[in-house]
Formats: sequence, C-alpha cells, structure tokens
Amino acid sequence: MKEFQNLNQEEQVVLRIVEHLDMQNLPESLQTMLSLAKTEEEKDMLLMATLAAASACVPNLYFRYGPTGKKYYANLQCFILASSASGKGIANQALEMMRVVDEQYPMLIAGDSTLAAWYKALEEQGGIGYMHESEGSVITDIWRNAAANYNTALRKAAEHEAISRNRVKGASEIACPRLSMLLTGTFSQYKALVPSVENGYFSRLLTLVERGSHPFEKSYVTAKSENSALPKIVGRELSRIYSRLMEEGEREWSLTDSQKERLGEKLETEYRTLIDMLGENFHSTVIRMAVQIERIAMVLSAMRGTSALSRGAGNELIPASNVEIIDKGDNRPSLVDTIYCSDQDYETAEMIGSKMLMHMAMAYRMIKGDEQETMPEVKGLDQRKVVFELLKPVYDNHELESEGKRQGVSRATIFRWNEKWLAEGLIIRSHRGKYQKVA
Repeated sequence: MKEFQNLNQEEQVVLRIVEHLDMQNLPESLQTMLSLAKTEEEKDMLLMATLAAASACVPNLYFRYGPTGKKYYANLQCFILASSASGKGIANQALEMMRVVDEQYPMLIAGDSTLAAWYKALEEQGGIGYMHESEGSVITDIWRNAAANYNTALRKAAEHEAISRNRVKGASEIACPRLSMLLTGTFSQYKALVPSVENGYFSRLLTLVERGSHPFEKSYVTAKSENSALPKIVGRELSRIYSRLMEEGEREWSLTDSQKERLGEKLETEYRTLIDMLGENFHSTVIRMAVQIERIAMVLSAMRGTSALSRGAGNELIPASNVEIIDKGDNRPSLVDTIYCSDQDYETAEMIGSKMLMHMAMAYRMIKGDEQETMPEVKGLDQRKVVFELLKPVYDNHELESEGKRQGVSRATIFRWNEKWLAEGLIIRSHRGKYQKVA
C-alpha cells in the first residue's frame, strides 16, 4: 500500500465523493452551492460544509434508531482536516449561507468562545445552534486548556444528551442540545479536539481528510462576484424550510423498510472488512455511521423544500395511509404522519457515508501512527483490497460491476482490478464471466 500523500490518480479518484454522485439527484439548493467550487477537492469540502450547516435548519424532524427507538435529529458535526493552502476556505461559503438564516433565526455560535460562552449561547437559543470556524489557530488557542471539556460537551451534543453546568448563581441544563458544526483545521488542531482513537468523540465527528495543496490561480486575483449572491439565495430557502418545520412541530422522518435492510447489510459487510484491516477500536465508527447516513439523508430530504416535507418520499413503497394530503383552510397541505426518505436521497446518503468511512479510516491511522503536530505521512486503505473483501466467494461480472459502483469505482477500473486478482492467483475463472475466490 502506498502513502496517502502519494496516491496515484486512480486511487485519488476512489476517495472523491461528489465525483461519484449523480448531480441530478441532488436537491437544487445543494447543486447551487456546489457550483461555487472549482476543483473536485473543493466540491467535497463544500459538500460536507453545506450539509453540516443545513442540518441546523431542520429543527423538528427526527428519526428513531436502535433497540430503544432513541430519537436522533439532523444535526451533523464535521471537521475538514487539511494542510495549509489546501483550498479549505471554500467551506466559508456555507457560513455565508447561514448568515442569512441567522438574521431571522439566531443560531450562529462563534468558534472563538470559551466553553462557558458557548454553553450560554446554545442555552439562549433553546439548545439549537450552528458553530462554524475556519481559522484553526483560533480554535487551537481556545481549546488549549479546555479541549477535554469541549470534547465532552460536543460528544453529548452529538447524541442529544443533556449538558449541564453548575455556577455560583445556580445550575442549568440544556436537555436536548441540537448543535450542528463545521470546523476546518490542520492535524495538530484536530488532535487538540480528538486526542486518541479511543476517545468517544472520534466516531461521532465526521472527518474529511484532504492532503493536496491548492494551486494558485490568476483568476483569484481578478475574480468577479457574480456567484456571491448564491449562498444568500440558498440561505433564504433554508430560512423558509426552518420556518415551516418550526410551525408544524415535531415530525418523524424515516427510511423505508427496504432502505433500512439495505443499510444494515451494507454496514455489516463493511464492518467485517474494516475491523479486519484497522482493529476493534474502529468498530464504533462503522456502527455510528448508520446514524450519520440517516442524518445526511434527512438533510437531503429537507433541502428539497416544503413540498417534499408535505408529500413524503413519493415512491410506491410508502403505505397509502402515509401519503394522504388533507387540505387545510389556508389551502396549504398538511404534513403526512411520517415523512419517508426517497430512494434517490438514500442512495446519495449511502454513497457519502461509505466515502466518509474511508476518510475517517485515514484520520484513524493518522492519530494511531503519528504524534507530531504536522500532517503526518500515513498509509491509506487499499481500496482494491476493500472491494475484494466485499465480493462474495463466488461472483459474476454483473456482481463485480455492481459492487464497484456501490464503492464509487468505475467499470473500467473494477474490471482491471479483477484481471490483477486473476494474475495474482487470488481468484480463478470458473466459467465465462464467473469467478471464485481461492481459499
């Protein structure tokens, strides 16, 4: 396996996210935001920044997860881990989008805040907030002496667990914190918040790893501002969505039964593969990715606007009782009892979650393998091995191509890998177009 910093072009493409998404299946507002990015790296960073920010604008949708049916809300917490001059400033477009929402519904919390000030701001906003910080030096200075406490507070917020504090003037508690967050920084700044892979916050913080440097472009010097209005336009749409959801009160959102089954099967397979490669300490990251994928899918559903929130998923899998629309006196359709995820939003969320697992594996190895304060050299997962492990003991060309597509590997690449497995003696051709793994 090669060092991540020296991945060849084929392997770099495998780690990309937006490049493997069907843009036509994305909500229009998300397409608008991604149009601001120039490179594939910028698109990935802006995708995660936009989703994290937009998750703060979905206040009353929840889904149930686990044997106890615990409620989870849409709020995503994400860290873009990148070296200097990597172009991570593109994430600030998401902040511009949220400034518009904040004008009507105050929710911005400064990253340059002490823990007490952070708590107070979140408390005053009813437990709902969005924290965005792109200056790594700011958060490093603030967290130098309080990183452990911040870590605990953010971990609880990720699980919507009560956060409390005791002061001379009395105790207070935020019963159900719903905090969304986007941070960007270098490896040393990341480690200030997540000091070890055993730390419970590691598996709850979506981490996107970008290692490339951002090329200088002359156009940046003379850039025009035609696109400067786009984040504001999307921000106004998010304000309307936020307003509608606040008016209607809490609503349940859900994957369909077939989507739940597919998610369970996918993560079970990836669990076995990744644990074999990384060890038991990575198991909680794979397990919790199920929650993250559902959150991403919920955000995508909400970003389609109020019409999507009124009609459910709009596919044939939804029981008829859940798609009836009752006309109110104001001629506005009421919300269905349960809002179901569309297949296109589920597929998008599943792809994003699968790619994020690969990025979090990178962050995992960085923390495990190097304690230095610069971006360490680290070997990435061998995607060829991951795909091979996911294939059945006996498979055919169709199954090979399908698994490649699910993992974001092109048809040409997956068949080239298959020929290498044949040459290496890892598989044999049992029949034309059919293969068997060698035990």
